[in-house]
Amino acid sequence: MSHEMSHMGPRAFNHDNSTDAEAEYDRLRDLARQEASKRGQCFGRSKEAYSSGDGAGAKQLSEEGKAHGRKMEEYNRQASEFIFRENNANGRVEADTIDLHGQFVEEAEEILEERIKYAKSHGQNHLHVIVGKGNHSANHIQKIKPRVEQVCRELGLQYATEDNAGRIYVNLTGGDAVMPPSTGHQGGSSGYPGHQQGHGQHQGQQQPDELEELAKKVLPKVLRKLEKACCVVM
Repeated sequence: MSHEMSHMGPRAFNHDNSTDAEAEYDRLRDLARQEASKRGQCFGRSKEAYSSGDGAGAKQLSEEGKAHGRKMEEYNRQASEFIFRENNANGRVEADTIDLHGQFVEEAEEILEERIKYAKSHGQNHLHVIVGKGNHSANHIQKIKPRVEQVCRELGLQYATEDNAGRIYVNLTGGDAVMPPSTGHQGGSSGYPGHQQGHGQHQGQQQPDELEELAKKVLPKVLRKLEKACCVVM
């Protein structure tokens, strides 16, 4: 069974990024799409060969298709890791926040599940999830937000859309999703949190070693459910 993979739209970054960074992300996703297309072509030709009685040829084409599939997964893994590090780097999000911009829906689901486990194991009682408003998605339809809400329901966690519609507040304790007093998370119309000033800003930001620890825990698991996924961008 294949899974349809779609992301939030052409703009994957939730901050002022360099042209080089945007180009690198697009390059990796484009390479993944090319490999997905080649995989489909090989599998199609394999079926034709099998139907015509060429079993050996069918097997060879099938193996070639699987090889293209592995390359597709690798390029998508690199793109997911690249955008995760870019959007969640020190100074761009607070320690209690995760930005899912640029992720395929299935990638976002896997990352969120691991991020919730990480947060709970480190004593965090809530999480702000940046999902975007769908402004850059086809027909302006939010794709990641419904999946985030689904994950929360499956885990028995209460959640609420914040004043900024591109963000979701999740209570990790199982209690009601009641937002705490203002902590500087409401700044920016794109869902990017406002910066606090001075010493408080330094304490609230994701530190480099924390980001690296989170990345090592989360990213290797992202594609485990996607081995048979089709790379279709909506």
